[in-house]
Amino acid sequence: MSYSAKDLRQAAEAGVISPADLERLLAFLANGGAIGDASAPAKFDAAHVLWYAGALIVIGAMGLFSTLAFTQMGGRALTACAIAYAVGFTVAGHYLWHDKNLRVPGGLLIAIAVSMAPLAVYGIQDELGWWGKFGKPGTVQDFYVWVKGSWIFMEVATVVAGVVALRYFRFAFIVAIIAVALWFMSMDLAPWFSGTAYADFETRRRVSVWFGLAVLAVAWIVDYRSRSGDFAFWLHLFGLMAFWGGITASSSATELGRAMYCLFNVGLVALAVILMRRAYAVFGAFGICLYLGHLADVVFKDSLWFPFSLSLIGIAVIAAGLLYHRNQRAISAWIDTHVPATLRPRSAVA
Repeated sequence: MSYSAKDLRQAAEAGVISPADLERLLAFLANGGAIGDASAPAKFDAAHVLWYAGALIVIGAMGLFSTLAFTQMGGRALTACAIAYAVGFTVAGHYLWHDKNLRVPGGLLIAIAVSMAPLAVYGIQDELGWWGKFGKPGTVQDFYVWVKGSWIFMEVATVVAGVVALRYFRFAFIVAIIAVALWFMSMDLAPWFSGTAYADFETRRRVSVWFGLAVLAVAWIVDYRSRSGDFAFWLHLFGLMAFWGGITASSSATELGRAMYCLFNVGLVALAVILMRRAYAVFGAFGICLYLGHLADVVFKDSLWFPFSLSLIGIAVIAAGLLYHRNQRAISAWIDTHVPATLRPRSAVA
């Protein structure tokens, strides 16, 4: 749970805490006692929408929407362009972050600078021909389309640049850049394991499962070591994409295997409640729906009672939600008693 200064003042007005305690708390937070250098939670207003939209446009323009003409500048020119962008946005971001105390636009400019890392490395590889045994993978734009081992160095550089940026600018969106690079890396590692330019589907699936699981492990560590700021959100999201996607892509030949897949997704929903992470519930719900779709299309294709039975299950799930809502405090108390402290979600003041 997150609390603002306004919430603390309202608590003081209601007599929950004394005015002296309020002043000590506000002074403690102002000195960075609880939030360190983390940025304030993002707001959904016109300014924030414009800031994030502008950052995404710049990032997309330099990579996703680059044309063949952009690549034809040559490796040296591409690297110089990327470095110029990175330096310019770093200087501007540093100024907004430290001098103007505008953490959101400043952090977004730093994130743009980090996103220049793959472009700079691409230019170096193109200029020197350092593509390795997999050969040149194509244009810069193909980085977002094709799976090939030659992209690994660009992804490693992006992760390193992101980690360095986080060392000096504690801005959660920078983790999004790192998470995207890690997600791409999970696909591009498959050719390295297979030893061929293009790995087969089963190899990609297995690499995706294990790599996604590793990213989730890192996300849990970050989640419970961060003093505030949701720095683990993007790691959870893209780790789930790789892990859940690899599990979902498996070809279960038996109904028992598919039923186990459904139970796996039910477990994700339960985990979402314990970890207070909605992303697990979203992926789990998708997986359950996929399994129910399989039942409707194959197992009970000609059954008149299946829709009615499924409706009763849906009603039972809603009833379970109502029961949980009624006993939420007791369930939370049970979790606090039986779940280790390192696995329980922390309350943050921001």
